[in-house]
Parts: sequence; structure tokens; C-alpha cells
Amino acid sequence: MNQLPFQSGEDQTSALRSRLVISALNWWCEDKQESVVNLIPTAPMGEERMFHSVDGGGGVNLGKSRKRVLPVPHKQEPNPISEAYAYCNTPNRTEQGWEGHSPADYKLLSVQVMIRHGDRYPLYSIPKTKRPAIDCTLSINKKPSHPLMNSYISHMGQGERGHWETPLGSVPRLPSHSACEMGELTQTGVVQHLHNGQLLHQAYKHHNLLSSDWSPRQVWVETTGKSRTLQSGLAFLYGFLPNFDWTKLTVRHQWSTLFCGSACDCPARNKYLEEEQRRQYKLRVADAELEKTYADMARTLGLLTRQLRAANPIDSLLCHLCHGLSFPCVPTGDDGTGGCLTMAQFAVIRRQQLEDEADRRRAGLYHKYAILAMYPYLNRTASKMERVAKGSEAGRRPRAGGEEVFSLSSAHDVSMAPLLSALGLEEARFPRFAARVVFELWKSPPTTQGQPKKGAGKGDKSKAKDGELFIRVLYNGEDVTFHTTFCRSHDRHASHPLCPLKNFLSFVRRDMFSVVNATSYQEACYKRPG
Repeated sequence: MNQLPFQSGEDQTSALRSRLVISALNWWCEDKQESVVNLIPTAPMGEERMFHSVDGGGGVNLGKSRKRVLPVPHKQEPNPISEAYAYCNTPNRTEQGWEGHSPADYKLLSVQVMIRHGDRYPLYSIPKTKRPAIDCTLSINKKPSHPLMNSYISHMGQGERGHWETPLGSVPRLPSHSACEMGELTQTGVVQHLHNGQLLHQAYKHHNLLSSDWSPRQVWVETTGKSRTLQSGLAFLYGFLPNFDWTKLTVRHQWSTLFCGSACDCPARNKYLEEEQRRQYKLRVADAELEKTYADMARTLGLLTRQLRAANPIDSLLCHLCHGLSFPCVPTGDDGTGGCLTMAQFAVIRRQQLEDEADRRRAGLYHKYAILAMYPYLNRTASKMERVAKGSEAGRRPRAGGEEVFSLSSAHDVSMAPLLSALGLEEARFPRFAARVVFELWKSPPTTQGQPKKGAGKGDKSKAKDGELFIRVLYNGEDVTFHTTFCRSHDRHASHPLCPLKNFLSFVRRDMFSVVNATSYQEACYKRPG
């Protein structure tokens, strides 16, 4: 189990968090014996709604012992409260990742990254309660902070020098409200991605992926139209790029949270999503403890239960938890209403979300939805890899301005969750704030075919064979390549310890559709039942 992340808050905040955790763990250990699994957003096509975490990962054997990063059976299951703290993802400067690791002499050709935006203010408010008191302006005097914060703020003020696809030019480049607006990125969210970017900068700087004079053609950046995704992407880039230059940067707009571009139309995907939402609803209303908890919370606040449900209270409660704030209270009334929402009530909602994940995996509807939802993004990822690989062929003349070696997609949990499922990473933790998925393209050293014959002249040389191509997939710094559907059965003890790129290409172009009894995206989306 991950340690609870308290290290970056104020002393008072840390103390409050400690008290909340201890009381919650005591309550949970005494009264509950529930199994723990992942969660799922209740509206995968819209904005974030539900939140959770479960371990993800795996890795290749590069001569060192591999970290075990997928859950293993154990007697005592983790509890929902510690899982919620892992979801908060409090910035930790000691964090390390496995990005950039490979066998000796392998060449890194390209990196493609999808990030989830950082910590944000709630999307919903709980009626009759005060909104969380959080200041979304940026300052080096607030915690958590980052060494790059001052220069980052200064550079973001020069954003008019960049190139923006409509409507991104009118989106604020920095969070700026002293009383956060709904869904606004917080300073914690900015710090999370300054840290992410800097972490990957360090991981790749020795591979010469991007030089300090990188060209506009080498970097691709895209984001949805929400300020929190655009600002998260800019914070990541500011930490990552060897020289942040607005004049070279074009920020592109993705209107869909699925990043499906011009290939978003897919009736079958929508059908699977509707079936999945029906499954989720039936499981939720059948949970008597959850229903009683919502009724008790509503009674405390003087609301109808349906009003409380509509306010999606878990969203606001998670914000309180992540920022070390006490849960909402209302004055006691003559009618018996009043009091505070409790950690025990929060844990019941979390418990049901975790149980829902197990049922989701069993039913398989979400996985089918995810395959069709993320094919356009994965196909684009594969095509970019193929272009870079072709440009790296021996004897080929370099392209003017270089190849597109780095791509960043700044997204939402409802983008990343189906991506993980589509890749077969069903056991992975649900995307926390500032989560990242990284695709690396590697090339092995050239090999020599044949040996020169004895007595051969100086002009007789053995023929050099171009290196082979490989892919790594990492989630939050952990190598999960050999947990993906396309490389789970690959022999890791072969002469090459990485996953062949051809496995990924076959998966994206054909094999992934076997789950929905089809051989192509077009067939899977439009075929009629029966």
C-alpha cells in the first residue's frame, strides 16, 4: 500500500489530515470487511464524476529486479480512505519513474504522453453548505510550491506569442481566482504538472529526444477546451521542454474528451456505454447501506435524498479530503436537521464505488466501450510511431525540421480510464489527479549479417541490418508493457527484452476488435446485431 502523502501541506493541514485518516482507518477496520477494486466515472463521455484508485503497472527485465506494481492477493485488503489519498496525488519531489529506461545502446525515437489534468476545484457544490475555501491564485508563498513557479507565471503572461487553435486563444493560461471557480485548476494542480514535466525532462535528456533548439515540427500539443486541461498541459510543457519558446508552440484543440478527431461517430460505442450505465445504476440502487447513507446525509443537510444525489457529493468531499479541510457542516435546526457530514459516510460511498469496479470487469461492457472509444487515439499513436520509425531507417535523408518526436495530449479521467481499459490494463489504478500514460518507441542497435570470408579483400564487408523497433507503455512511471493485451504473452527472455512494435500495430489495426466480434473499427461501429 502506498504511504499517505502528507509531506507538502501546511503543518496545520497535515495535522488535520492525520486526524482524519486515523479516525477513518479506525472506523473502517472495526466495522468493515469489504473487498477493494477500482472505480469508474458515472458519465464516461462527460466530465469527471466518480473517483478511485487501484494499483497498475509492470515492467521489463533490464538486468535489475522488476517492481511488482499490479495488485497481488493478500489477506487484508486496502481501505477506501487510503485509496482516496492516493487519488489526491499530493506532490512529492522524491518520486521517481521508469521512463527512459532501456537496454544499453537502444535509441529512443519518440515519446507520446497523455496526462490527466491536475488537482481541481469541485465541479459540483453540495446544497446548503459552504463551498471549500480554496484560493486558486498562484504564489511561491503558498504550499505546495515548485522552484519553477515564479518563472512559469512570468512565461505564461507571454502566451500571446504562441499559436492557438480556436477557441483556445480565449482560455486563461493561468488559474487566477482568489475564490476558486467550479472546476478550476488549483496551485496543487499546477505543481503536480510542473513536477511531471521536470521528471520526464530528466528521464529523457540523456537520450537527446529534443535539443535546446527544437523545431516546431518536433512537438505536438493538444488539449480539450477546458481551462484545467490547457493549464495542466502548459505546466507540464514548461517543466519538460529544454527551452520553452512560445513562438515555436502550436496548441491544438480536441473537442472530444476521447481525442477521436474526425473518427468520433460510432453507434456501437454509444450502445455499450448505455448498457454499462444501466449496469452501474442497478448495482448502486441495490446497495442498501449506500441508500441509507445518502438518506442520512440528506437528513443532516435538510435536503431530499434525490437533491443530494444530484449534487454528486463525493466530488466536493474529495476536494475537502485532498486539501485537508473538514467536511461540510450546517447549523442544527429545530426540526432535527444539522450537523456535519462524516468520514464514515464518505467511506461508504467509496466502498460502493470500489465494489462497482469488480462488477464492471466481470460484465465486460465497459471494456467493449473502451475499445471503440479509444481506437482513434490509439490508431493515431500507432501512425505517428510508424512515421518516426520510417524516418529513422538507415540511409534515409532526415526530414527538414525533424520528425514529430514528442506528443502531449492534455485530457480528463474520462479520456484516460478507457485508454487503460482498451490496452488491457483492467487492474490499473483509476487515473488520479495529474496521472500520465507514456508510449515510448525504441530502436535496437544495428546487427551484422554474415561474416567476411577469409582472404576477402578490403572492400568486402558484412552487411549491416537496421535495428528492430520496440514499444514501452508506462503508467504513472511504472512499466506496464507486459500487462497490456498485445504484449502479455511475449517471451520476455528473448534476445530482445522489450515488446516488439509489430505487436502493438497488429493489436490496434485488427486484434483489439476481436472483443466485439469484428476485424475493423468500421465493422465494429456499424454492424447490426445478429
